[in-house]
Amino acid sequence: QVQLVESGGGLVQDGGSLRLSCAASGRTFSNYAVGWFRQAPGKEREFVAANAWTGYRTYYADFVKGRFTISRDNAKNTVYLEMNSLKPEDTAVYYCAARSSWIGVTAPATYDHWGQGTQVTVSS
Repeated sequence: QVQLVESGGGLVQDGGSLRLSCAASGRTFSNYAVGWFRQAPGKEREFVAANAWTGYRTYYADFVKGRFTISRDNAKNTVYLEMNSLKPEDTAVYYCAARSSWIGVTAPATYDHWGQGTQVTVSS
């Protein structure tokens, strides 16, 4: 079993930056692909970015390409989401999730483990 805890959310102005962290415990993180998702009020949970267990394979949603960067430190059992040039439409609860394979990595239903989420609010 893997337990995930997100941190780093907060309130930031339009154009600002935040770095989210996803810390894992319970089992080694290095065997899992990790994804970041977000959910705004009244909307479905959507894929943001994913990172394979090797750290060299990443995938981003089109709306964050060039602004967000996912990375991991397997020694610290932590995955990061660096968010730059934030916009008000990025406001949501951000979740990290882990799964043991890469195929279908953008689909929330395929993930086995989820964190509790961290709120990101971007003011205009």
